[in-house]
Amino acid sequence: MSGSSVLHVTSDEDHNRTVITYAGTADAVEESAVRAAQIACERIDLSKTCGVHPRLGAMDVLPFVPLEGASLIDCVELAHRTGQRLWHELSLPVYFYEAAALRPERRKLEDVRRGEFEGRSIAVLSDPGAQPDVGGPALHPTAGAAIVGARPFLIAYNINLQTNDLSVAKAIARAIRTSSGGLPSVKALGLPLTSRNLVQVSMNLTDFEITPMQVAYAEVERLASQYGVSIEESELIGLAPRRALNSTVASAIKLRDFADNRIIEHYLGPLSK
Repeated sequence: MSGSSVLHVTSDEDHNRTVITYAGTADAVEESAVRAAQIACERIDLSKTCGVHPRLGAMDVLPFVPLEGASLIDCVELAHRTGQRLWHELSLPVYFYEAAALRPERRKLEDVRRGEFEGRSIAVLSDPGAQPDVGGPALHPTAGAAIVGARPFLIAYNINLQTNDLSVAKAIARAIRTSSGGLPSVKALGLPLTSRNLVQVSMNLTDFEITPMQVAYAEVERLASQYGVSIEESELIGLAPRRALNSTVASAIKLRDFADNRIIEHYLGPLSK
């Protein structure tokens, strides 16, 4: 819609998940989110679909990220306003996370998503602590719930290994993620890529200043070598800031399909005109 623009779309059959990066004015971003959620609710039935990536809703996660001229507080207000609309206009229950969280135990995305659509659909019926922040208590029968939040920019970064042994990817993910005592500001999962006969270490670098992409890559490469496994390639999901990624870094980490249009600053000037 006018005032917002889609910057990048990532999708693949193994994850069965589409990540859409878009930006614009606050009002336009809010309206675009509600319209996208409406389409997701109409077209996606979680009781009949699955993929290797965890999910709670047809519109699974909706994070608002401050760019030029916006603050995290602005994004919190936007998240809360949009969450109310998702329930009142679409009957889609909402959980708030990160800076928008209304409960301390819901700050982390992985805590909110635990149990996924199937488990959470059952839990909300008897456990008040599992029920949504807005709407419910039952989840939407086919679209689940949306997890809406506000957070700083993170980098979604995957490393694909030249093996189909999922235990290797899971062991590496466990070793590098912060919650297991690994690298700081790293969340990680080991996932199968059946269509490519590979496995993947799927990561969120929640503070790329603390753990840059090349540091995460080097540690995954080191750990993989202990299993006699090499890295096939790495993938950026969405966009990255210029200070986090350039052609030299992309080459060093075997990043697939790198170009300047994968840098968020590539779009900020045109968007502001």
